[in-house]
Amino acid sequence: DTDEYRLQAQGLAGALTDPDVVAAFLALPGQSVALHVYEWSGRQQQEVRLDWTDITGPDDLASIAARIAGMGRSYTEFPTALGYALGFGARELERRPDCARHTLDVSGDGTNNDGFAPELAHREFPFEGVTVNGLVVGETRETLRRYYQRFVIHGPGAFVESAEDYSDFGRAMRRKLLRELGAGAVSALTPPMDRETR
Repeated sequence: DTDEYRLQAQGLAGALTDPDVVAAFLALPGQSVALHVYEWSGRQQQEVRLDWTDITGPDDLASIAARIAGMGRSYTEFPTALGYALGFGARELERRPDCARHTLDVSGDGTNNDGFAPELAHREFPFEGVTVNGLVVGETRETLRRYYQRFVIHGPGAFVESAEDYSDFGRAMRRKLLRELGAGAVSALTPPMDRETR
């Protein structure tokens, strides 16, 4: 709903401006991280909200965070087409072939209920060399975590982070970003989750 969407947007914005996250984005001299943000829901509901943007300093992250915090939701119908979301993300990553690492982040509060399944997306779209990490939200997060572990995450070092509810989204996203960006302290506190056998 609208309130959950607002909490998610504000949580992501807050995570992107967290001092530790900013430092992690800028930790490697001479190298930059590029961000791309899209909103997804049903089969034909993928909307780019931020095209590929290179992060060269704190001001870039502050500008992106302000933009995300002010975004409204693009759609009024909200099915969960995870397979389509993954396929769209794989195609968007193809547009940045020069990146040393490709990571696709997927967050949600439900399992696939529209269109083809996530595991089919992994087979039919260009996921070679791509790591897909997940962030699950809500009361069913343990069941959803297992679903994401089995069907959604993909590639080397893939993991699932969880948020108790949407008010906890920012904390979970901060941990997730730090882990992805290579902050050792967070990785040490959060050992990798063993992937279930497919």
